[in-house]
Amino acid sequence: MNVRHERDGDARTLAATVDTADSFLSQARGLMFRRSIPDDYALVFPFGSVETRDAHMVFVPFDIDALWMEDEEVQQVATLSAWTGMGEARCDTLVELPAGAASDVRVGDRVWVE
Repeated sequence: MNVRHERDGDARTLAATVDTADSFLSQARGLMFRRSIPDDYALVFPFGSVETRDAHMVFVPFDIDALWMEDEEVQQVATLSAWTGMGEARCDTLVELPAGAASDVRVGDRVWVE
């Protein structure tokens, strides 16, 4: 599984090591209690509907990039600081990546899992 990013017809892989948080427990845990994540890693939260979703960094000791998407279109991009970061936006999918991995991603870009 890969997380892919496209802007203006150019596509690239954001992550080649992808986990899916598709249960209540895995969504609640997220990246908490991990010491680090690989450079090519993503944690994808697929939700069944579009709602305001938040991401917090409690018990996450490293910075991350977070993408909130609706129908594969990026709605918000944020870098969240270790331990204290927080963000929220409306989405049907949330993707968490290592800090810097989404530095070229902008609101309106297409991001998808394949």
